[in-house]
Amino acid sequence: MHSEISIKSVWKLFGDSSPELIAQFRSGTDPEQLHASHGVRAAVRDVSMEIHSGEIFVVMGLSGSGKSTLLRMLNGLISPCEGEVIVQGQSLKAMTARQMAALRRHQMAMVFQSFALFPHRSVLDNAAFGLEVAGLPRKARHDRAMQALERVGLATEARKRPRELSGGMQQRVGLARALALDPPILLMDEAFSALDPLIRKDMQDLLLDLQSEHRRTVVFISHDLDEAIRIGDRIALMHSGLLLQCDTAQRLLHNPASDAVRRFFRDVDVASVLTVEAIAQPPLQQLICELGEPLPDHGDVTVYVTDRLHRLRGVLRADSGWVDVGVVSTLSAGTSVKDATDVVAKSPDPVPVLDDERRLLGVITPRQLLLSMEGGG
Repeated sequence: MHSEISIKSVWKLFGDSSPELIAQFRSGTDPEQLHASHGVRAAVRDVSMEIHSGEIFVVMGLSGSGKSTLLRMLNGLISPCEGEVIVQGQSLKAMTARQMAALRRHQMAMVFQSFALFPHRSVLDNAAFGLEVAGLPRKARHDRAMQALERVGLATEARKRPRELSGGMQQRVGLARALALDPPILLMDEAFSALDPLIRKDMQDLLLDLQSEHRRTVVFISHDLDEAIRIGDRIALMHSGLLLQCDTAQRLLHNPASDAVRRFFRDVDVASVLTVEAIAQPPLQQLICELGEPLPDHGDVTVYVTDRLHRLRGVLRADSGWVDVGVVSTLSAGTSVKDATDVVAKSPDPVPVLDDERRLLGVITPRQLLLSMEGGG
């Protein structure tokens, strides 16, 4: 998979940032001791990660974990003391000021927690601000800003001032301003954390909808694990400037690299994180048979019949014979175990799990479902 952003052994110290101090951190000297003796804090410590093109990549951690410092290194607002950030194949430290400005103007946009709207500008002019800075003529920028406002459901509010909008609507304006630039990379710093839970969920839904329409590389900073699980294709867990682990929510949950990662997930509802393809098993009997070919005799188990591209055609039941795929209960890849419970409980056979092309990935029994909820899947 293509990497849009590469972070290579990045360090950021506030206070004295000499190589000697970094060497002391590397050697395992107590950070509190170094702060007491040298007045130095390590915000980011030897972090490396690859952010893939088109994914929502969530950097998650509590206050002081270094996640926001890391985000600001991605667009050059903060420079690392050591290490390198590479965006779209270009090293930020090798860029001139002009190249850096062009990167921020055309390749990246940022959405802040504080909305960062201009109170005396209309919603439309706020949404068009980045295009104005980029030098786009008034009509062209207003046209693009209005399209962005339509995408976030605010076209009818274009003439209003920010103070006339709710907090959730103001955050939509901030998102529209970023979308108007149509950047391949979107940086979001605790963008939804100031919103109440219902509006926050609406904004998460909106982001997922926008991503399904037009895939961007989204780097999303959050301190909320439920939010990270809900929107993130992958999650990087940070603590005290260190990267603890980076993976999908399912792998973090089932294969934690340390006790610290395990503690992050101790209160998580496993069934809401785990998806059906992660626990699906091969059926006891599978038959490849093209349309029109005669179906052979079968024994006393349910046979899952696919074509040569592994797309499910139907099942052969020992008691009732052929059942066409159109009336077979199935589950789509990406369905949570929690949402699959009713389907599996009501089905007389193990339930097939299909991908977007209707290919058979495996089947799920009630026993597998229960084992997975107990962490034994």
